[in-house]
Amino acid sequence: MNFYLGIDFGTSGARAVVVDEQGCIQAEGRFPFEKSEVSELANSWQKALFSLLEGIPQELRREIRAIAINGTSSTVLLCDAAGKPVDTPLLYNDARGAVVIEELRSIAPANHTVLSATSSLTKLMWMSQLPSFAQAKYFLHQADWLAFLLHGQLGITDYHNALKLGYDVEELKYPKWLENLKIKIHLPRVVTPGTPIAELRAEIADQFEFRRDSMVCAGTTDSIAAFLASGAKLPGEAVTSLGSTLVLKLLSDTRVEDSRYGIYSHRFGDLWLTGGASNTGGAVLQQFFTKAELESLSCEIDSSKVSELDYYPLLKAGERFPINDSNLLPRLEPRPTSNVEFLHGLLESIARIEARGYELLQELGAERLTQVYTAGGGAVNPTWTAIRERILQVPMVQSVNMEAAYGTALLAMRGVG
Repeated sequence: MNFYLGIDFGTSGARAVVVDEQGCIQAEGRFPFEKSEVSELANSWQKALFSLLEGIPQELRREIRAIAINGTSSTVLLCDAAGKPVDTPLLYNDARGAVVIEELRSIAPANHTVLSATSSLTKLMWMSQLPSFAQAKYFLHQADWLAFLLHGQLGITDYHNALKLGYDVEELKYPKWLENLKIKIHLPRVVTPGTPIAELRAEIADQFEFRRDSMVCAGTTDSIAAFLASGAKLPGEAVTSLGSTLVLKLLSDTRVEDSRYGIYSHRFGDLWLTGGASNTGGAVLQQFFTKAELESLSCEIDSSKVSELDYYPLLKAGERFPINDSNLLPRLEPRPTSNVEFLHGLLESIARIEARGYELLQELGAERLTQVYTAGGGAVNPTWTAIRERILQVPMVQSVNMEAAYGTALLAMRGVG
């Protein structure tokens, strides 16, 4: 029997899922990231990748036919001609590129997706001013580089990861205005997510006892992988990823793009996945509460009661969607003496941000929201689900699977199927 491996690189750790030809899970693995020095990012990614491969049961490794990897959108790095990082990667929420926005605004079309302090193109323009740029030959996304470690082919990406680099996902080519930037580096060749790229490098196959003809496929972003895992497939269906951050994806016949609000659309077959990513989410909750506290305090909240607390929960200044403002300040006051009330206010405030996000997508022409699947750690909190259902006023549907790694395994299976 053939098996398929999906690997998810999120913000808090990496995960692996192996599925069979029916999409049934045969093995799972996790690798939590330590709060190590930022300068060690690429090394920690490589360590996580190889640890996950090694953790797959030997009898399954020998029958894995295809592998795909997802990464966080707009997490990027510069590499030399051998694929070695020449500087520290920039994470998805790194907004240092804000200083080049005005220059980019004079080149890119109005309200384009790249006109964000955290877009891949903004990061590339900022990185092009660094001393290390002289050694760089390739600009890669996280998922691209990790796949390169397995197949050895440099400079290949998928059109989900390439969207925020400025790639035209409607015409399936780099636009002229982007080519006119003349940044002296290889922009990645763009293929359809799931496209078979190359077989595993022989030394990797031998080291981890995989079959030599295991195919490494083009990947995707973590939030799209979560969408694939959910089972959502009809226009009007959406997936909210409640992980460290809040990510919305609404399936629509209509493409919606507007950088003023951090809104963009991914190509999804003949449809569009329109949405955005907020900096609010579970990371803010974890700043105040342990996992055990979140579970116990949530049980004391009356989800039918409206919280009067109006927060905008952020870890630090800066928001991407539904407000696109790199200077937006967190709003976490007043804090009541009761932890139950405080958590209630936080959960409800994040739900209001989610609702505003979906409202905005529909105001700009996306499909009417009919139901919401949920992925990420927040999906297992029944109190939060009830609060969100009250505020969004649409059914909350249980995802087929909540792991982005599962969706990525399905992508690998479809890629070679």
